[in-house]
Formats: sequence, C-alpha cells, structure tokens
Amino acid sequence: MYKIIIPDSRLIAPFNEPARDLRIQNNPLWLHQRNVLAPYTTKEKELEPREHLPNERVEMLVYRNNLFFDEEYIHAFISAARKRKRAVRAAFSAEDPAFKEHALPLSTSYTLAGNLYLADLWYYPQGPVADVEPLVIDLEARELGYYHVPTYMADQSGDLTFQVPLRALLAIDSWVHIFIADIVFGLFSRGARFEKRLSEDLAFKLKILSKALYEGRQVLECSELVKVGKNCVIDPRAVIHGPTTIGDNVTINAGAVIENCIIGNNVNISQDVQLMLSVVGDGTFLPFRAALFMTTVMDNSMIAQNTCLQMCVVGRNTFIGAGSTFTDYNLVPAPIRALDGNGNLSYANRPVIGSAVGHNCRIGSGMIVYPARTIESDVVLVASKERRVIDRNIRYEESDHHKFKYPGLHKRLYDPKSREVQALESW
Repeated sequence: MYKIIIPDSRLIAPFNEPARDLRIQNNPLWLHQRNVLAPYTTKEKELEPREHLPNERVEMLVYRNNLFFDEEYIHAFISAARKRKRAVRAAFSAEDPAFKEHALPLSTSYTLAGNLYLADLWYYPQGPVADVEPLVIDLEARELGYYHVPTYMADQSGDLTFQVPLRALLAIDSWVHIFIADIVFGLFSRGARFEKRLSEDLAFKLKILSKALYEGRQVLECSELVKVGKNCVIDPRAVIHGPTTIGDNVTINAGAVIENCIIGNNVNISQDVQLMLSVVGDGTFLPFRAALFMTTVMDNSMIAQNTCLQMCVVGRNTFIGAGSTFTDYNLVPAPIRALDGNGNLSYANRPVIGSAVGHNCRIGSGMIVYPARTIESDVVLVASKERRVIDRNIRYEESDHHKFKYPGLHKRLYDPKSREVQALESW
C-alpha cells in the first residue's frame, strides 16, 4: 500500500513545535505512525505544502501527520475499508463517548458533516477520487475510574472517570491531546485491552498465572506484564506492577513504586520515586521522592526531589526544581480552560487537569503551578517573593533570565516566529 503523509505545520503551544515532532508513547509522533503502519505499507511519500496527491491507480492510505492512532484502530479501519472496496474517510459519531469526551474538546482538526465528524485519514482502493464515504469505526469505549474523591469535591459524583477506548484515533491540536494520547488512549487503553483479553481468553489467563507461579511473584509483577530491556539495574525492594514497559540501561532504586508506565532508555529512577500511569522519556532523571501521576515527561528532562506532577506534560531538556507542585484541581468549582488548537482559551471538558511545560525550560525550586497553565519553551523561572505561584500562562518574553546579567547564557531554541517564517517560505 502507498502511504501519503499530509504535513501539518501548526505549532503546538507551549512547545512551539509541530505535533509530528512531539513525543507520544515515548516516540516522536511521526515514528509512532510509521511503526503502526509498517505492516500495511510498502512505499511512502510526504507531500510538500500545496502539493497534490499522486495520480496513481494504486491502493493508497492518506493521513495528516498530527494524527495519533493505535494498531487496533488502524487494523479495524483498513479491514473495513477493504471490504467496502470504495474510497472512505475516517469518521466519528458525535455520540461516541470517547470522542465526545476527550478528542473533540480543544480540537480544530475535525470537519463536521451532519452528525459525524470527519478526520484527516483516507483510504483509496485505486488512487484518489472525489467521491469518498465516511467510515465510522466504533472506538469501543468503556468508562473507567482512576480515583475516588469525596462527593462534595466532585461536580457530579465521587468518581472521576475517563471514557477509555479499545481503539484510538486522535488529532493532536493541543497539549491536552498529548496527555489524552499518552494516558487515556495509551496506558489506560493498554490496561483495558489486557483486562478484556484476560476475561475472554482462557489460554492467555492460564499463561499469565503459570508464569507468575513459576517466578514466585504476584500476577501483576510477573515478566509477562513487566517487560524489562537490556542492561537494567533494578533493586529488589522496588515495586513494579504491569502492564509496564522498561527500556534499556535503566536504573531503578530501592523503594520506587511503578504502576502501569512506559519508561524509556537510560532513565535513572532514585529511591522512593512514585510513578503511576505515566510516560517517562529517554534519559530522564528522577531523584528521590519525585512523584508523577498520569504525567508525560519527554526525553532528557529532570524532575527534582520531592516534586509532584499530576496530569501534566513536560517537554524535552527541561529541569523542574525540588519541592515544586503542579496542581490539577480547581479549588473554586469553575470550569477549567486550556489552550485549544487556535491558541485560545477554551473549556477543557475535564474536572481535573495538570499543566504543560515546554522544551528547554528551567523551573526553580518550590514553585506552585495552577491547573491548565502553560510555560512556554525556553522559559526560566526563579522562585522569589514576586514569583512563587504560577496562576497564568507564562510566555518567553516574561522569562526571568531576561533580568540576569548575562541573559545570553540561556539560548532560545524554540522560537515560534522563526518556525512560522520557515513554514511560510516552504509554501
């Protein structure tokens, strides 16, 4: 199959980088797309801006490169499309709970057509044609809760829940969508698929139980659920529950607790670190008692000791100082707003959500960050009497390093203006 990639040059705040270059499931999005589609495609082409689709009479898959999809969705989509033997475009029902709850808010990529929303994913059996039918793939969502709070603290009930799909397709238009792709449509979906298979496949269930008995471990700790890479050093007093994937050359020290995570290569996890439903990028350093809950940390970043991040997204090459707290709950029950695909504040449709920190940032110790706030790439924040609580979005122009004697020591690497100029010149 011929794979055609449509470029999307829009920059995702606060990273100032296109979606294709951001890490999803611990890989750059473009690489994740290539890996998922590898079994189906033999040839690929990335279009230049304003370039038309190749006029070739061959089986063709076309998609915009800001899309996140998993193997389960792509298999269902291609199988259904081939059975129809007609050109189709991926579509969602407006009533699909996973799409309505998580994908649609803050997004600008979908096209409304009646009671359907069309995504930028097409299948052509014999080359591009004008007549394309919508193809709705059921995401098979199921409601899963992640913790229980007192009823007086929740809007509707004491349970905070997600609509978790067994098949995932999502346009990355906002930093919140990175959180959704990694955690809700990623780790939660992986756990839901495992539970479904465990309940339906007796042979698989017996395999898991026999491996746990053979290794003398609990089911969630056996090697069928905890995949460990090469040259890892793991203290026996660490607690690791699956499904968890650990890369190569990883060090995990005593007292660490890890549950349903993806951990990259060359990661150092110190004593008493707490990781739950989180994605940790290559080269990350987590000193003692750092805590990540439903959080994405991209490659080569450091979250210092006694720092707690909940439902956050942190870019690459970023440092967050000791004793900092990123909150996820509005003390006053006002709807949480976050940056959408157009850079405007819109309702996030989440009762709780953390914050986003861009690439190449330096955040001082003891900072408190309010829910849904963003810190732009290349920002330096120093704790002071004037700057201890982050209650609004921080732009590069407000970075504290501009006040330093030698501001040039911290280089700007992710300037949106230069990237916008590059995009315009390519057009």
